[in-house]
This record gives sequence, C-alpha cells and structure tokens, in this order.
Amino acid sequence: METILVTGGAGFLGGWFVRRWLADRPGRIVVLDKLTYAGSVASLASVHREERLFFHRGDIGDGPFVARLLVQYRPRAIVNFAAESHVDRSIDAPAPFVSANVVGTCQLLDESLSYWHRLPDAQRRSFRFLHVSTDEVYGSIFEPGRAEESDRYRPSSPYAASKAAADHFVRAYHRTYGLPVLVVHPSNCYGPLQFPEKLVPLMTLNAIDGNPLPIYGDGRQRRDWLFGEDLCRAVCDVLDHGQLGEAFNVATGVETPNGDLVRRICRLVDQLVPNLPHAPSTTLIRNVEDRPGHDERYALDTAKIERLGWRPRVMLDDGLEQTVRWYVENRAWVDQVAASFDRTKRMGVVAS
Repeated sequence: METILVTGGAGFLGGWFVRRWLADRPGRIVVLDKLTYAGSVASLASVHREERLFFHRGDIGDGPFVARLLVQYRPRAIVNFAAESHVDRSIDAPAPFVSANVVGTCQLLDESLSYWHRLPDAQRRSFRFLHVSTDEVYGSIFEPGRAEESDRYRPSSPYAASKAAADHFVRAYHRTYGLPVLVVHPSNCYGPLQFPEKLVPLMTLNAIDGNPLPIYGDGRQRRDWLFGEDLCRAVCDVLDHGQLGEAFNVATGVETPNGDLVRRICRLVDQLVPNLPHAPSTTLIRNVEDRPGHDERYALDTAKIERLGWRPRVMLDDGLEQTVRWYVENRAWVDQVAASFDRTKRMGVVAS
C-alpha cells in the first residue's frame, strides 16, 4: 500500500491535505507534526479513527527521529507543510522562523536524501519531495505584472525570507544531489480550521465578539485568496504530474483589497449572527499604522499549474461564506485550539 509522509499535518493546510488525501486515495498517510501553538490534533478529529492514518509528534529538525520514521514507513513521497507562517510573529521574533523554516527544512532534506539513496531503483524513480512555499517570496508585484516561477526573489518580511531560503535549499538539493523535488507557491490561503491569528478568522471572531477590527494602513493591499481545499488539489496534481525540479504557482487570479475583504466578512457575520448589539460590524473597523515592510500586491502567473489541469473550484464569495459560517458554528474548536491567544493584541509592531 502506497505511503506518504506529511510534515505539519496537524496544521491548517497540512490538515486539509491529510483529510482530502484520505478521502480520495487508498494509501497510508503518516503525519509528523511538532504541535506548536498553531498545530493541533483537533484539526484531524474527523479522521482520527482512520486506520490508514499514523500520527507522530516530532520536529522535522530532529534528524534521527525523521530517519527512523522513513525506515519504518518507507514513504513514496514527502510533502513538507511544516513551517512557522505568520508574518507579524516573524517581525517580533525572526529566530524561530529561521530555525523551523530554514534549518528544519535543511535537516529534512538531509534525511530524505539519505533515505532516497538507499531505495531500490524503481522506488528511487518514483520518490518525490514536495515543498510547500508561499507567494511572499516574490515580494510586492508591480502593476500589471504577475510573478512567474522563474522570477527573482525579493522577500520583505523575516517570514518570507525564511521561506525563500528554504526554497533555495530545496532546489540546491535537486541540482547538487539529484533529489527529486517539487515546489508549490500558493497565494494567501484561508478556510475552516485556520488558527485565528490569520486575517480571515481573526476578523470573523473579533466581529462576532464586538472587538475592534484593525486594518493596516489604508487597506488597499491586494491579495489573491485561495481556499485551502483548492491548494490541496493542486499539491496532489503537482505530486502526480509535476516536472521534477520545477516550481508551480497556485492562485485564483482574483485580487481583493484587504479593506474590502474585512467589510465582506463583516456583512457575513451580520447575516449569520443576527441581532448583534454592535451591528453593523463595519463600525468596528479601525485603520491603524501599517505593518513594517508591508507588500502592496501579490499576484501570480498560474499558467504552469493550469497546464496540469488544475483550476480553482471555490471562489471567494463561496469560500468566505463557508469559512465565516464554520467559525460561527465551531467556537468550541476555537476555544480548545486558541484558548491562550489574545485576538485583541497586535503583533509585528517595530518600536521607533
């Protein structure tokens, strides 16, 4: 039975991938997750009884532990979702991002390379190491262009810089050692079960609770919002059909200003939670000082992934309604996963 190893599989995107893989494929899936503040086994509650799921708590930077898992399960592929991923946190403390995203990825590559070398020829030919990156490595994209996979990197935040460094190591292991790698660059992902430090769940929950809704700067920064399940389909397509050593951008092609997104969330909250004492929720919006190094626009050229047959299925109106409704109906999950997270405290502020 085919087996894959998914790192960060108890996080937001990794959890989406695990659930979709088990629903669509017959093989086994091994999850390796450190269970930091943003990872939780609650994300896998719907599949925790699945006999084909094997969960291990651990760090991708723990070489001996990773090596033992590879020997034990002999995966056909490794899909690396493991990462520190919040820009504001990276501004407050860059070092954990270097440790997890750069050093951890490099250690995972080392163990993957050693494992790959020991495989029989047929299994070596079919093995894949897929690394999930971000559109933020390209930096702010000037009108009217869209970033292509061959464009140079211009990361603005410590988070983006750590992901860019990880990407370079992944490609270097392919070019130097021949490790069969693939890279995916998704745009801004959202959906149910996302840790509430991220924009969509943060604004949703604060709007429900009547807390201020801070919009950085003028709110005109434009993002392409990609539903988590659509990204997971893209990862599967790249894993199955992507050319080795190549990267693939994944996005919807639709850009939305941050301020407009927050106002759409407010309208959905008012519809789904009628009679809020502070309604309309747009009265909670506050423009605040902008984030340091805030990119104005992300935009991706997706021609390569489209040639594999991928297209987004969930556009923003439907995905946002699904997501806001999920947070309205699942406050117990929020209380369990993010009990100690203060949604009213701003991160990523640089002292003058």
